[in-house]
Amino acid sequence: MKHGIIIISFILSLSMISYGQNVYRYSQPQNLEDGWNTNSLKSQNVDSTRIYQLFNQLQNGEHKIHSILLVKTNQILIEEYFGENAINKQHDLRSATKSITSLLMGIAIDKGFIDNIDDPVIKYVKHPIAKKNPDKRKDKITIRHLLTMSSGLDCNDWDKKSKGQEDRVYKKNDWLQYFWDLPLINEPGTVSNYCTMGQILATEIISQASGMTIDKFAEQYLFNPLAINNVSWGHTSNKEVIPSAKRLYMTSRDMAKIGQLILNKGKWNKQQIVSQEWIEESTSAKTAITGMDYGFLWWNVPLEVNQKTIISKAATGNGGQYILVFPEADMVAVFTGGAYNSQEDKLPFVIMKEVFLPTFMTEN
Repeated sequence: MKHGIIIISFILSLSMISYGQNVYRYSQPQNLEDGWNTNSLKSQNVDSTRIYQLFNQLQNGEHKIHSILLVKTNQILIEEYFGENAINKQHDLRSATKSITSLLMGIAIDKGFIDNIDDPVIKYVKHPIAKKNPDKRKDKITIRHLLTMSSGLDCNDWDKKSKGQEDRVYKKNDWLQYFWDLPLINEPGTVSNYCTMGQILATEIISQASGMTIDKFAEQYLFNPLAINNVSWGHTSNKEVIPSAKRLYMTSRDMAKIGQLILNKGKWNKQQIVSQEWIEESTSAKTAITGMDYGFLWWNVPLEVNQKTIISKAATGNGGQYILVFPEADMVAVFTGGAYNSQEDKLPFVIMKEVFLPTFMTEN
């Protein structure tokens, strides 16, 4: 219950005045000629009381948030970093990388490298030939099944008993072979369980279909058009990791560009980077994982604000890495954090629900 007490205390503290503490001073985010326009909170004509209360609390209290960035109407209005984190410092996105994989899949389809997400995996990847647990039904596993985490293989990162749980897989030498050798416990497409290895295989499909490592593919077709150049790929595993299994490290501003691309239905500076159809398809609910709507590697997270349900199209990563897109509010929020394997990483949702959304979503 510790995390619940922390979040409740945080909410209560927003209504309290702190005496004898450092007072938060807002400043407009910098214009860095990086593709972003910035503006002041004053331009929004909103009551910013909750925002000042929030940052007073974060500035003076204990928390594991590393950065907060808020974009409204295509302008950065809020940009704050904590501790040793800074505007140009990359952050390990963890599983938020999955949602960017979804964008890359859409681009691969747009460019003709991949014909259809209902194509079987074996059409594109030479690697997956089951050496163990052979099952003809594996031939029917499609790209769609990987994107919705419904391959049917015994892979569930949230179940330590699952043979395909990611920490178990990390100990193996050949992750993709091990994944394909897992027993099939459900018919493909019927049950969705959170499975990192499925996303890694989807990434490998993009790589093999295009003839490019995923970092080069992403650089050419996604990052260069978005003017994202402070990016790297890595992993916390001590083993040699294939490019398709690595995670992204990005700055908060560049994470926000990914969110704005979703909000703009695939466009950046009037250039269509990924098709509008793919954005709409990939971010709409296709299945559910532990009761939460899930698209193609994007979550749909509901938040109750002023007795109204607001849906966030969300990329999420362990520790508090979030790209949150709110089409109804014309808003993108980015959080990075260090609350790894802790429910404290849910604090950004409380901040959205209690501070940012009520402030910027007026009743008009």
